[in-house]
Amino acid sequence: MTPPAGALDGIRVIELGTLISGPFAGRLLGDMGAEVIKVELPGKPDPLRTWGQAEHDGHHFFWTVHARNKKAVTLDLRTDRGRELFLELVEQCDIIVENFRAGTLERWGLGFEVLRQRNNGIILVRVSGYGQTGPDAHKAGYASVAEAASGLRHMNGFPGGPPPRLALSLGDSLAGMFAAQGALAALYRRTVTGDGQVVDVALTESCLAIQESTIPDYDVGGVVRGPSGTRLEGIAPSNIYQASDGSWVVIAANQDSVFARLCQAMGRAELASDPQFADHVARGRNQDELDAIIGEWAAQRKPDDIIATLSDAGVISGPINTVAEVVNDPQLRARGMFAEHWDEGAERTVLGPGIVPVLSETPGAIRNAGSARPGQHNDEVYAGLLGKTAAELEALRAEGVL
Repeated sequence: MTPPAGALDGIRVIELGTLISGPFAGRLLGDMGAEVIKVELPGKPDPLRTWGQAEHDGHHFFWTVHARNKKAVTLDLRTDRGRELFLELVEQCDIIVENFRAGTLERWGLGFEVLRQRNNGIILVRVSGYGQTGPDAHKAGYASVAEAASGLRHMNGFPGGPPPRLALSLGDSLAGMFAAQGALAALYRRTVTGDGQVVDVALTESCLAIQESTIPDYDVGGVVRGPSGTRLEGIAPSNIYQASDGSWVVIAANQDSVFARLCQAMGRAELASDPQFADHVARGRNQDELDAIIGEWAAQRKPDDIIATLSDAGVISGPINTVAEVVNDPQLRARGMFAEHWDEGAERTVLGPGIVPVLSETPGAIRNAGSARPGQHNDEVYAGLLGKTAAELEALRAEGVL
């Protein structure tokens, strides 16, 4: 059965760059129906093809996640013939996503002013470590440094300990999400003005954007928010509590009404009116005492019993799952959040993440699992889209352009 056309059906994207942030933005646009043309340098494919911790006959699977719904072509933008071919593609496309160091396209003679001369409606989405302007714009950037420089890493971990990273490239993924969001906003504006524009996304700023009230808290009160371990300071109860079998359960009941339901479920209804815990501010001041009370209650019960009891009472709680448990989660399964890909490189079906968000009328779909080899779709794109002949393509290959 042919998957339904997504919301971005009819939109064509060129994806430049490598690794995570740009390819993630391209994947999100592709999931929503856009045709994405992934460009790799001849003889130097995206390193993401070799990323991922599992291995099957030398094949890794990070590529499978971010290559889906994309056509892979090779092209050397550093050559005159390569640049001209790229500009021909630009004429046929709506969005370009790149995550090179700032100024790279300009050095190749492919800055935005050049691009818009060929296609006034082109939207150039640029993802870099520090943005396209400012004193640090010239620096290369990785997610690990962006998370640290933005202040995000400082808030992770436990008080007095070293600030650890999440075992993911969070900064890259945040930037990819903001890049896709910016692309969609620019697409809408183009329907009004007819003009494209530049979407400038920095890894550092993407990490900064999610930091809630840290900036005004510092500006007004001089508060430097630091790490708080398994809880948020002043937000109680919202922590992990150990069950009788040694596993941990999250219990979040910091709203007054939810806290009252928690107290009732624990058989401690009087706590809801105790001056120490009667409102949000009081619970924040006395969260150590409150955590001890809830911890003692949880320690006498199995994790499933805790979650069932609290769920029935309307209290937010849940397990801390590993990926082995996540892939069997009935709620996520019911929502279609695990998608099967046929991975040509591994010659097997591979489970991957589903499509977020879920659209009611034009849902996204995985139309293909991506390319097994660089340049797999050269003929389809260059001959089918640009009308190049077999002889022209052979000449371009001989010159090293493809």
